[in-house]
Amino acid sequence: MAGLPVLYSFRRCPYAIRARQGLRAAGFEPGVSLELREVDLACRPPELLAASAKATVPVLVLPSGDVIDESLAILHWALEQRDPQGWWAGWRADQRATGASLIEANDGPFKHHLDRWRYPERFEVAEPARHRAAALDILRDWNQRLEAGGWLLGSRPALVDWALLPFVRQFRLSDPDGFDAEPALAALRAWLARFLESPELAAVMAPPWGPQRSWPSPHWLYHLALAEDWNRARTQELYPWSTRGRRQADVGFVHLCRAHQIASTWQRFYADAGPVRLLTLDPAALTAAGLELREESAPGSGELFPHLYGGPLPLAAVRHHASYRPHEPAGAVA
Repeated sequence: MAGLPVLYSFRRCPYAIRARQGLRAAGFEPGVSLELREVDLACRPPELLAASAKATVPVLVLPSGDVIDESLAILHWALEQRDPQGWWAGWRADQRATGASLIEANDGPFKHHLDRWRYPERFEVAEPARHRAAALDILRDWNQRLEAGGWLLGSRPALVDWALLPFVRQFRLSDPDGFDAEPALAALRAWLARFLESPELAAVMAPPWGPQRSWPSPHWLYHLALAEDWNRARTQELYPWSTRGRRQADVGFVHLCRAHQIASTWQRFYADAGPVRLLTLDPAALTAAGLELREESAPGSGELFPHLYGGPLPLAAVRHHASYRPHEPAGAVA
């Protein structure tokens, strides 16, 4: 994928949905003209942290090395490359200014109230209903604007519609019945319903735009474990297995692999096993624990694999664990 723009994304994040929509509308395609790296926000890859100090999605790294780490800027950059549907092109300056004002209201006060209603514990909010009511006031204003032509700037969708819709979708997902029962939101509900049923949303929520398994970073190491072995080990400080059916104490080391070796390792040793977990390991944490990593060839292949010597795998070095089957798009994050 060398030479392509790289997008760090998270499938459910409304900011990332916004960015993916713009890139898709501009004709980008993951695996062809764009490399998409799905991020688990509980285990951010080192490449994302190196690219952007904000350390969250979306982030677009251009082949030049330039980084765009705001969703709206990514959207504008994509449409500057190509805008076949006229999301930005063809609108008057006053219409663009109106759209910019609506986006500012969405990304500012609306998102502020939405977050404090959805996550009152995180923001230490005593009265989350007050924030829901404030968000609804903003939605009612948007509803009045939609009553004229069905879209925020008139009779056809513009950049501002695609920029706001993921966040209104998130608001509804927090309480679908309550949202659907709210008075004075008929036009906004119809606007959102078109989006929820649209091929545009379906496309960016499904592979390859919306993978449900996080991208494996080559900076980390990995270990495949039988789910039952991992579940037992989670009650202890150490994981005692080397590989399927063999303990570290008997083998002398723990079998690990790199990102590009995960699928072939699963195919060779775990394809006929039951549920399997993929453990993501921090090499620095392993060496800090006094363990030694050696690159050694696998019998019969000559391919080098990382092996961990000096004791069982400490659970403190496990950054992330998820179910794994290479032919399935989903990986349930624990």
